[in-house]
Amino acid sequence: MAGSGGHTPLPALEPWLADRCESTPVEWLLDPDVAYLNHGSFGACPVPVFEEYQRLQRELEREPTNFLARRLTEWFWDTGGRPGLLADAQAALAAFVGARAADLVLAPNATSGLNAVIRSLRLGPKDEVLTTAHEYGGLLRTWEFVRANLVLCEPDALVDRIGPSTRAVFVSHITSPTALVLPVEEICAGAREAGVLSIVDGAHAPGQVELDLDELGADVYAGSCHKWLCAPKGTGFLWTRPEHQSWIEPVVISWGYHGEADFAERHGWLGTRDPAAYLAVPKAIEVHATFDLDACRALADDAERRLAGLGLPRIPGVPAPFMRAIELPPGDAAELWRRLYDEFRVEVPVSERDGRRILRFSIGPYNDEDDVDRLVTALRQLL
Repeated sequence: MAGSGGHTPLPALEPWLADRCESTPVEWLLDPDVAYLNHGSFGACPVPVFEEYQRLQRELEREPTNFLARRLTEWFWDTGGRPGLLADAQAALAAFVGARAADLVLAPNATSGLNAVIRSLRLGPKDEVLTTAHEYGGLLRTWEFVRANLVLCEPDALVDRIGPSTRAVFVSHITSPTALVLPVEEICAGAREAGVLSIVDGAHAPGQVELDLDELGADVYAGSCHKWLCAPKGTGFLWTRPEHQSWIEPVVISWGYHGEADFAERHGWLGTRDPAAYLAVPKAIEVHATFDLDACRALADDAERRLAGLGLPRIPGVPAPFMRAIELPPGDAAELWRRLYDEFRVEVPVSERDGRRILRFSIGPYNDEDDVDRLVTALRQLL
């Protein structure tokens, strides 16, 4: 692995990517002997962000009561004064994703935020929830848990399928298994016109595509910061329009839940936990601004072309900027995943989906041509 500099940028990039490409070397904690191509699953934390995370943890342990009861929030124990560290982090993240801070609460990840929403819905036996065949399996299990009547549609047919029994549409901004960008603006607009709730799983969006949640059109949106924003593990958010905040119950009921509490307070204090990961999000936003994102996009495109040359086509659709899903010949997905790591030290997920074997590679700011070379060589030999 090497830094992100040295790649030839593609000419046709989104303006927001080109404007923010300031190639600045950033150190990482990743094992240099591993070609780490799984940023989309768990991300990776740059050294400056991890150091800020640990600094905050040391401050917490130096005087836990002062940190948690006085400095973290302004409302806990009615301390008054400045808004507090948690509100500062919340405001920074809200600005990054184009939202009002009052409409966004921090959560451990997108799954946690969406669990609060899905489990707060009171679905009747005839209510339908429209979704696609590209959704994240963990959240499909959440819908199964609440006994939702899920109806699978193709993304471009979802709006036309909305009918009198449709209660909500649930769709990913960027799909986890197939690494595609879905037309969430059009889907949310169609749902709003039909008077149907729109819920967007944005786990892979923050840091990979530009976000303006106030303009996107969703009723509910949840994202993760530990992936493409490179924040510490356990950082994400839940955003909702003001008119939906009253019925969404927190996953844990604690001191923040009382009659006068607003959205942030009800979901903000879930008991004693280490908030350092949340508080390091502003540092992650700062470091993310130094990444050479056009180089990441160019390297992802190059890897896709090289794999296509081996007869391994990308899943059709609009690809995510830095993450691609490739269809492999039939075979044992778990065995290939194991051999890629054990024999070649290539960390890349391989899964079985609808009878197809899919490999999804991610290009992080630390990846270079050597990582792609190792993946191509491994697949040429193993397949």
